[in-house]
Amino acid sequence: MLYRIFLNFSCHKVDRNCSNFRLGTFKYERVIGDKLTSSLFIRDTDIEIEYYNNKIDTSKINWVNECEFILRKQNPTNNLEKKPISIKIISTHKNYYIFEFSLVGDNKNRKRGRIIKISEELDFPSKF
Repeated sequence: MLYRIFLNFSCHKVDRNCSNFRLGTFKYERVIGDKLTSSLFIRDTDIEIEYYNNKIDTSKINWVNECEFILRKQNPTNNLEKKPISIKIISTHKNYYIFEFSLVGDNKNRKRGRIIKISEELDFPSKF
């Protein structure tokens, strides 16, 4: 008797509507040590302004393609901050996206994170 095996792979298409996340006000939460920290940032076409730990930091954005960009600190304070960061949006959802990031050229140490879009406006909310 001849048996035929058919493999049925479920193909789930990952949404990557990156254009919805190019501009606006965003929130990034991460664990540092054992503490959950947050930062807010505003992203315009070629600049990102981040508010973190009572400091404001500005980075230039260079879009490589629709879903990838390079961030470079405008006023680095040490050698590590002088190194650009590669960011790749890997999936998008209604109000957030999942991304991978690393120093440019250091693909072995890529990490993942989630960014929440909190507004289309380019302004920090009064409460943070």
